[in-house]
Amino acid sequence: MQNRRVVVTGLGTVSSLGMTVDGFWKNIQSGVSGITRIQSIDVSDMATQIGGEVKDFDIDGFMPKRQSRRMDRYDQLFWVAATEALEDAGLSYDEDDPEAYRAGVFVGTGIGGVGTFEEQVDILSTDGPRRLSPFGITKIISNMAGGMVSIDFNLFGPNNCTVTACAASANAIGDAAAIIARGAADVMVAGGAEAPITRFAVAGFAQARAMSTRNDDPQGASRPFDLDRDGFVMAEGAAVLILEEREHAIARGATIYAEFLGYGMAADGYHITLPRPGGAGASAAMRAALDDAELDGVGYINAHGTSTQANDVTETTAIKTVLGDAAYDVPVSSTKSMTGHLLGGAGAVESLVCILTIRDGVIAPTINYTTPDPDCDLDYVPNEAREQRVATAMTNSFGFGGHNVALVFGKP
Repeated sequence: MQNRRVVVTGLGTVSSLGMTVDGFWKNIQSGVSGITRIQSIDVSDMATQIGGEVKDFDIDGFMPKRQSRRMDRYDQLFWVAATEALEDAGLSYDEDDPEAYRAGVFVGTGIGGVGTFEEQVDILSTDGPRRLSPFGITKIISNMAGGMVSIDFNLFGPNNCTVTACAASANAIGDAAAIIARGAADVMVAGGAEAPITRFAVAGFAQARAMSTRNDDPQGASRPFDLDRDGFVMAEGAAVLILEEREHAIARGATIYAEFLGYGMAADGYHITLPRPGGAGASAAMRAALDDAELDGVGYINAHGTSTQANDVTETTAIKTVLGDAAYDVPVSSTKSMTGHLLGGAGAVESLVCILTIRDGVIAPTINYTTPDPDCDLDYVPNEAREQRVATAMTNSFGFGGHNVALVFGKP
């Protein structure tokens, strides 16, 4: 088993805050919210009517209709983010390139092609089985986002998919880095996506009473760590990192944004939706990531920070458990206050934020932080971005079923 160093050489994203990394990062630094009243579906009969939709997403600008009609919106979002990341990294392969067999894909998602699933079930119930799409099954399955990127970009190396709820894309990045570290690939297109703005998904999460009902104030609805938080705000989007073996990247003169330093995961083993009180699973994942990185602490934490009552207190407690008194000196922010919660895509988006924080020395704010919660007493970088050099950053991702993941990145 090798232990090769892994770096980040390309970035791509699509979200409610923009269609490119540059646009996204500008809005993050400015404290802009991407949350609006949902326009793509009828939500008039639902308790929650707000979300983080990708505005003006026109897949026809990226691929022909004969290709896009075979893909769920989830697949399309991941494909577009992967395109930007590969172009940013300066990587391309043809079918005869031996390097193509050393480049792979790892995608993470919570629910994959839920839009297609909902559409096809409706067709089945109203028009019968003969009216179903021949592409229905392939559009639904979660691994197809990675499959389509592999097919279209000639990536013939390891190709995998993880489905661990809201921890999925963090798992995908961590597992992709491990593939490179052990020598099974030199390049991995790693990240995640989600397209959950559908009637079934929005209504289902609303019925679980997990989401904000602050419908009259969409941009103020996601308020992590604030005393008046009332639930998360669902969002769609994708983010992709190009992970690369360090010497391979240096040899081809690649721009290196950051080094991947640590990966930790642990299970709560407690409840299907609630975190274990005290955050034992979360703190175990963070500790494991720091141990993997051979660090005692970090300069910044991008929190899971969902804006739910249970998560924000538990995560705060877990951070203090791991860092002790030093926790009060570490800036912690939740960019879900601006992007909303991309479910399985969240970890990838928030990894991207950590990398850009390291690159630019700007820490993203937690917006809508107006009323401190005495049980959440860390430095949440309230409302305005902060200029501060950061050498190491951690992102946390926690999912239904008790999945806890932490990733650590550092200066190259």
